[in-house]
This record gives sequence, structure tokens and C-alpha cells, in this order.
Amino acid sequence: MSPQLNWQKSTFSGEDADCVEIAADSDLIHIRESDDPSAVITITKAKLAAWLQGAKAGEFDRLVL
Repeated sequence: MSPQLNWQKSTFSGEDADCVEIAADSDLIHIRESDDPSAVITITKAKLAAWLQGAKAGEFDRLVL
């Protein structure tokens, strides 16, 4: 993994809040928890796009409601 990743968090997260951060590197997406930045999940952009489509359609609402 590249040490030059530009990590971003949601603007809905507070200034001091722990949150999920995301970074892109060519065709890969890296996702980490801000309070444990050494734990990183890496997936392709296509797989993330499919997951986001499902999330927008409400497929995962039962997990957080």
C-alpha cells in the first residue's frame, strides 16, 4: 500500500470524532477506522460501487437501524 494516500472522512463526522476514512490509489479503494489506522481494507472501485448501490437501495438498513 502506498504511504502517499490522501485519507478523507465524511463531513458529517465531527472534528474530533472517530470515523471511517477512505482513500483512492489507482483502481483500489482503501478504507480504515480513524482510531485504528493500521487496520485497512482494500477493495476495487467496482466492488465499492456495487456496495454503495446496495446501501443507497437500503439493503443494509437493518444493520444500523
